[in-house]
Amino acid sequence: EVQLVESGGGLVQPGGSLRLSCATSGFTFSFYAMSWVRQAPGKGLEWVSAIDRTGGTIYGDSVKGRFTISRDNAKNTMWMQMNSLKPEDTAVYYCANGALLNWGQGTQVTVSS
Repeated sequence: EVQLVESGGGLVQPGGSLRLSCATSGFTFSFYAMSWVRQAPGKGLEWVSAIDRTGGTIYGDSVKGRFTISRDNAKNTMWMQMNSLKPEDTAVYYCANGALLNWGQGTQVTVSS
């Protein structure tokens, strides 16, 4: 069974940092591009970032220069380092495969003073 488990969310002040993790199992992780998607309170899903199977990355305009996505195929794990966090980054963050067919349960990120 495909499993994706996010962790690392929490409460942080504006300007702070968090590192989200996505631990996966049940599929050949190294064969798949992966993505992070978020849903802010009262808003729809927003694609945030993606990484191809060799480490190439792309980012949504709202997070470019602040967020960095990475992966370790040997660990079947993906991360997203989030720096210079803003209140508008407050959301539930989900990891998913690159085609957005499989999703984790989400981890809450709250950026607040």
